[in-house]
Amino acid sequence: MAHLIETMAYTGDTPWHRLGHRLQPNQPIEVWAQTAGMDWNIQETPVRFMAQPEGDSLQALESFCEQKVLYRSDSRAPLSVVSSRYQVVQPRAVLEFYRDLTEIGGYEMETAGVLKGGRKVWALARTGKQAVLKGNDTVNGYLLLATSCDGTLATSVTPTTVRVVCNNTLAIALDSTSNVIRVPHSTSFDAHAVKRQLGIAIGQWDDFMYRMKVLAGRKVKSKEVEAYIQHVLYGPNEPDGPSAAMPNTSSIPRAWAARKVLELYEGKGRGAELAAARGTTWGLLSAMTEFVDHERRARSREYRLDSAWFGQGAALKQRALAHALELAR
Repeated sequence: MAHLIETMAYTGDTPWHRLGHRLQPNQPIEVWAQTAGMDWNIQETPVRFMAQPEGDSLQALESFCEQKVLYRSDSRAPLSVVSSRYQVVQPRAVLEFYRDLTEIGGYEMETAGVLKGGRKVWALARTGKQAVLKGNDTVNGYLLLATSCDGTLATSVTPTTVRVVCNNTLAIALDSTSNVIRVPHSTSFDAHAVKRQLGIAIGQWDDFMYRMKVLAGRKVKSKEVEAYIQHVLYGPNEPDGPSAAMPNTSSIPRAWAARKVLELYEGKGRGAELAAARGTTWGLLSAMTEFVDHERRARSREYRLDSAWFGQGAALKQRALAHALELAR
């Protein structure tokens, strides 16, 4: 099976998906672009078709200007067919977004890469924010920027967290409201405007981590554990199947998924023995995010990464966070 990840670069320890080429820390953006496979452009041309004339005339090549084909400048490989109004964000622009943040803002690039042959690109940088829960359970702050050229993802800037002991990822949110900044491809991506807006989102780090500490202090009973797992995976009061409002979990064997999350919570999960996680709502949330990032069945590591950051897995983790916050109230 072909890899979803065309190329990827990282610094530090091997990422949880165990893919990519390692770089030394503090490399310039130009080195990141080359190593991460992001040193090419998205080019475009109008959709063309062969018109069938009447009689014996030769076929004519016509243009359909309301649609355009996007393709890679290096390989000429086609990427997608989109509206003529579709605003492209170049792979290099994703990395350039971090230039001043890394050079003068204290951020540090940690991973960047290309998914689905170039249809999706991303970069992840550590912000320098850090919080420590009971038992030295450390959580670091990151900023994830991702975009697509096939209409599957708006250009999205997401403040996110990584639990160090297990590399679980979770987008920062307050009271079930995501802080992700989305720029639709119907408009031009203005990096400066996004950074001004981002200042507000990053400023909510302390509030978010305060809520995580509340989760770490909220003990849960066995009945609450079972109800939480059921609620997150399949929705409330749905004995015969998942809720229509839920992320699609029909591909997850029901009994296996619930049992796996419970095992992670009860001691098999990374960091489950730490004081912040043992018997708490934080431990429940950590078990669910570890299930999505590391255990949930997927066709490959690449598919799991795509889902955990941008797809059904990301939605499942946000549902897990929302219900954990409800439990802690």
